[in-house]
Parts: sequence; C-alpha cells; structure tokens
Amino acid sequence: MIFMNKKDSGAISILKIIGVSLIFVLIFGISVLATEIDMRSVEITMSNGYTMTVVTTKTNVAEILRDNNIYLEEDEKVNPGLENEITERNEIVISNKSEQEVQIAKLSESGIETSLDEILKSYSPIIEKIVTEQETIPYETITKDASEGAADKKNKIIQSGEDGIKEVIYKVKYQNDVEIEKIKLSETIIKEPVNKIVQIQKNITTSRSGSTITATGETKIFKITAYCPCSKCCGKQTGTTASGTRATAGRTVAASSQYAFGTKLLINGKVYTVEDRGGAIKGNKIDIYMDSHAQALAWGVKYLPVQVVK
Repeated sequence: MIFMNKKDSGAISILKIIGVSLIFVLIFGISVLATEIDMRSVEITMSNGYTMTVVTTKTNVAEILRDNNIYLEEDEKVNPGLENEITERNEIVISNKSEQEVQIAKLSESGIETSLDEILKSYSPIIEKIVTEQETIPYETITKDASEGAADKKNKIIQSGEDGIKEVIYKVKYQNDVEIEKIKLSETIIKEPVNKIVQIQKNITTSRSGSTITATGETKIFKITAYCPCSKCCGKQTGTTASGTRATAGRTVAASSQYAFGTKLLINGKVYTVEDRGGAIKGNKIDIYMDSHAQALAWGVKYLPVQVVK
C-alpha cells in the first residue's frame, strides 16, 4: 500500500483539473472551427463545355470565380449571376449570350436610347408555316370575227367569262407576326376558267351628224371606266384636258400614249376623241369623261370592243 502526503495529492488534483480544461477547450475549438469553415465542392461548367470542380469556403459566385482565376468574356453570362449566392446544387454554369443580349449590352454601354422592344423585334424567332390558299384564275377574253354573210354581225358577247379557282400551297415565314417570305410549293387547279368570247366586226359603219364613218383595223377589248372633273377623280377641278381642250361629255376620253391626241375611237357604238391622259390609264384602258361624279360611278367598269375610226 502506497501512501502519499497531502502536498503531493494536491498537486495531482490541480493537474487533473488543468487536463480536463484543456480537453474541453480543444473540443470546443474544433467544433467552432468546423462550424466557421464550411468547405464545399462547387462544379463549374465553362461555355465550351469543360467542367471543373473546386473546393471553396466562399458562397458568392463572383468570389468563387475570381479565386479560381475565371473571368467572363463580353459574350458570356453566368448562372447564378455574379452578385448571387450559389444554390444548394453547388453549380455554376457559364454560357454564351444570345445575339440580342450582346446587342442590348453594347447599346447600354454606348448610352444609345433604344427601346427593348425594338431590339428584340429584330431578333424575334422566325416561324415557318405551311399555308393552303385558294386563288382566282382570271379568264381571258377572246375576240371572234363575225363571219361573212352572217345574219348578225354586231359586236356582241357570245360567251360570258368565268374565273377559275386553284389551290396553292405556300411555305410562309413570319417574324413578329409579319410575313417576310412566301414560297410556292405546289398548285392544283380546282376549276378551270371559262374564257369570254366576243364577236366583233373588223369594219363597222356608223353615222355621225349625217355622215358615214367607217371604223377599220383591229378591234381590241378595253377596260372602260369613267371620270369627272371633281377632285376625287382628277385631284383638281380645271376642266381642261392634257391636250389643252375643254373636257366635254360624250366626246372626251383619256387613253394611253399609244393613241395620239385627236384619235377617234369607236366605243359601244359611239365615237369619242382622245383628248386626255391619266396616271392609271395604261395599256388597254380608257376613261370616258362624264359631267358628274354620280354618272361616273353609275358607269362602273365595262369591258368593250374598241376600234380606231378612220
């Protein structure tokens, strides 16, 4: 049996207390250190597809990238954003900006005031659709000479014309709900047009003021409209024709330059004189002068044979 004096026993008790205290401080310090230092693995995906994993205690995206010497180019973006904290997934993805994002960034830096809508419109997606439409096939007017010795040699319509119908398939491209391209893929005729057949006589004799007038030469079918001296028809109300004459109902017509001023034309059994021109009067189209707008509207549009009077 070993006996210790009181002095030795007191020293051992002090050492025990110090040892227990040191162990407690060490355990507490480790706990605090583990709490303060939150190490995490973060996966960073570059815009070229390369992926790298880094270990960090940071949570801010910009700080994590900077610590690993990763800097964004002008045409790159990062998710989450640079000012954001990383998410629970511990992922940072760097990708290329779209064209509109690059454009917006450049305009913002330059200080140019352009609305976002205007910028985005030019980069809106192009939508492609296959569209089927029904379209009219205009009929043609065919002239037929009156047979020699025929009982009826008058100018008349033998067969009325009727438009045909065709089904056309198009590939149409739209941007911002506006059609920007239309390509015909195919067409199918649903109904053939029926041509208009008009009987004409090459040499027509008529009378005017007691004299006999003969209309000779080729007879052509013209689109005949009417006009008056009002502002709606002429834009001005001078009453003077392009040839300098006074416009007169029953005499004055506007025709294209294929007919010189003063040319006499037989239209619907009456003789008119070419005295006027018109911006819309081109080719086989003639405008007959009327005294009033109501008369011009009442005339409407007619297709009639026209011959030059010799």
